[in-house]
Amino acid sequence: MSTLPPSPVSPISPASPVSQILSGSVLVLIQFDVCEELRLDRLPQAVSARTVLQPSMKHSAPAYVRYERPPVVEPIEPLLLESGERLEGEIKYYDYGVVSVVFQIPFSGGWDSLVHLASRWVWDVDFASRAEPIVRQKLEHAAAAMVKPYARWLSEDYFIFHVREAAGTPTAADLTRDHGLQIAQVVRGDRLLLSTGECNEVLHSQISYYASDVAVIGWNAAFVYDSTAGAETSIQLLEYANSQLLEFRHYDELLTGILDNVYDVLGQRTGFFARWGLARSATNLQTVLLDVAELTERADNAIKFLSDMFAARLYKLAAAKVGVPDYKDLVARKLRTAEELYHSMVEQFNQSRGFVLEATVVLILLIELFFLFRGRPF
Repeated sequence: MSTLPPSPVSPISPASPVSQILSGSVLVLIQFDVCEELRLDRLPQAVSARTVLQPSMKHSAPAYVRYERPPVVEPIEPLLLESGERLEGEIKYYDYGVVSVVFQIPFSGGWDSLVHLASRWVWDVDFASRAEPIVRQKLEHAAAAMVKPYARWLSEDYFIFHVREAAGTPTAADLTRDHGLQIAQVVRGDRLLLSTGECNEVLHSQISYYASDVAVIGWNAAFVYDSTAGAETSIQLLEYANSQLLEFRHYDELLTGILDNVYDVLGQRTGFFARWGLARSATNLQTVLLDVAELTERADNAIKFLSDMFAARLYKLAAAKVGVPDYKDLVARKLRTAEELYHSMVEQFNQSRGFVLEATVVLILLIELFFLFRGRPF
């Protein structure tokens, strides 16, 4: 992820004991599915944007994560909350029609301060309603880059609590052992202490590369303990996983509407002659299925993991936690159902056409017989 413009570090609460002092930043990701495709080559002409650099990896191996088409990034005006907090921001445009707004604020303080901030931002601040007008304003100047814009936008938000430094420089194991309860509260966005079982459930979804870093990933937020450079990979992959969730949610809704329409058509056309209209409906359905399959494949292959097994495992964990596989399975099942309906409609049409052809042949034979035997005595 590209580094957002730095701003002065200010504590988010009164100073905590030195043993609990943390420093880092909090990132808020708000994403919108705005159109079928964004023509990235036309965006820099409409906005003050640049192409994002490829993410740097945690190790020096030649493997890396590579975007098929890197997103285009543009800075936006800082967001000022009623509490006085000032968040720096940027907006990212992905070629598969997703626009991502990223707000970031630095912090320093204790664990209690971080838990309080997490619970307040996750549940009490509606970042989506603040980000949507910004995106709409930006896209007004980039209409030429949008392919088949949507009338209604789906949205997803996600919070990343990045701890860059902790007093005493603990290892990842020490940090999760001594402050696992607080980490679980941050990931859940809960001010109250969680049960031991729930805490263990949260901490079960963690991944580390070095002994000095760890990412604990939840469905709505993640806790990342790492250097600024090391956290870039985790942040970008979390952002990508959420954009994938948004895309498959869109395909799920699209296919639900398509299947409802097909069921209505089948219910209305029960007569023999009504089946002749199924040919056009089947053709339309097949066209939509091909479009959806192409779009899902493009979104699914937007990023490549070239021999970097850690990045692949991190993405797999993040995708599983936010629900990408669940929606992907829903879309796959609905695609199979739609394909079965398509074949059924084609078969019904072919049966009707075959019956008409057979009836026509019989009618011709009867006419020929009529003229053949007309006037002949028996």
